[in-house]
Amino acid sequence: MKIAVLAHLKYPIGQPYAGGLEMHTHLLTVALKQRGHDVTLFASRGSDPALDPVMLCDPTGDALSDPEREEAIDRAEFDAYRRMMEMVAAGGFDIVHNNALHALPLRESSRLGLPWVTVLHTPPFESLVGGVSEADPDMAYLAVSPSLAQEWSSLVPGAQVVDNGVDLSTFAFSDTPDAPPFVFWSGRIVPEKGLHLAIDAARAAGLPLTFAGPKLNPAYWAAEIAPRLGPDLTHLGHLSHSDLARHLGRARVAIVSPRWEEPFGLVVAEALACGTPVAAFRRGAMPDILDAACGRLARPDDSQDLSVAIREAAGLSRRACRDRAEALYDATAMTARYLETYEAVMARCAERARPTLRVAGRRG
Repeated sequence: MKIAVLAHLKYPIGQPYAGGLEMHTHLLTVALKQRGHDVTLFASRGSDPALDPVMLCDPTGDALSDPEREEAIDRAEFDAYRRMMEMVAAGGFDIVHNNALHALPLRESSRLGLPWVTVLHTPPFESLVGGVSEADPDMAYLAVSPSLAQEWSSLVPGAQVVDNGVDLSTFAFSDTPDAPPFVFWSGRIVPEKGLHLAIDAARAAGLPLTFAGPKLNPAYWAAEIAPRLGPDLTHLGHLSHSDLARHLGRARVAIVSPRWEEPFGLVVAEALACGTPVAAFRRGAMPDILDAACGRLARPDDSQDLSVAIREAAGLSRRACRDRAEALYDATAMTARYLETYEAVMARCAERARPTLRVAGRRG
């Protein structure tokens, strides 16, 4: 198949990844290429050159607390998506895989007349809802978790769920954590990821915390993280995936502390693949991904309850964690499910076109 993969333009699709969606898009593009498909990734500058991406603009996700600059970036992003759609229309693609978080590709989908699959990676927000409302009525929608499918159900009823996957060879199983024990947190260091609550919970549990991720919100770092720094905390910076996997596999417990309805949470699947039990706030997809054999859930925003979850998770089976990852979150299985969806969508489009071709033939 000739496949157009539309990335969002907020951050580059390359390591070190800004977040889970960037990692997912990179992993999917590589997997599709490895299976012999002709894949064109449309993304922002700085994306992995090994993917041979079409790079449309500078990353647009770094406009913080600067309304004038944000307005200019929004205009540049809109123009970039417009160019993206022009290239998709002229590219001779068999199918479009839409991972973008922008309304314009959705609004343009009817005009292009191509088979489309849009994957819902976030809860509904105003502009994306507007795009979905105006999209091609034959659009196929997938959601990355049951909880996210439920959030979209009033607008997109019956969205199929395809769980995100991880590279099980990169996130290898580690049957024995380090001694003395430590807990691990990773992600974008922004308010909605709740690192400050993870710090408080780790301290209450009596365990040192190692954390990794980009400092994307200086104000949050200054207000909530810097005052909490101490000898029991280690910040590793923004890690490559191989380094992230190595530290994650050494940890006794992984802490996941979302302050919003997390639509999936790839760090959870990555931890399970390494054999590391998870303590998380009960938000979004956390109850979908974790079961009692490999994780514990705490009341949202309650660091004391999270500390209890950490202590309980520390005693769980690492083999059970790996088994769950292999059964549910293998990137190879994820890619196969996407390909099955592509084929079904293309078959439906061909079937809808067939009566028109028969009528034309009788006239001839």
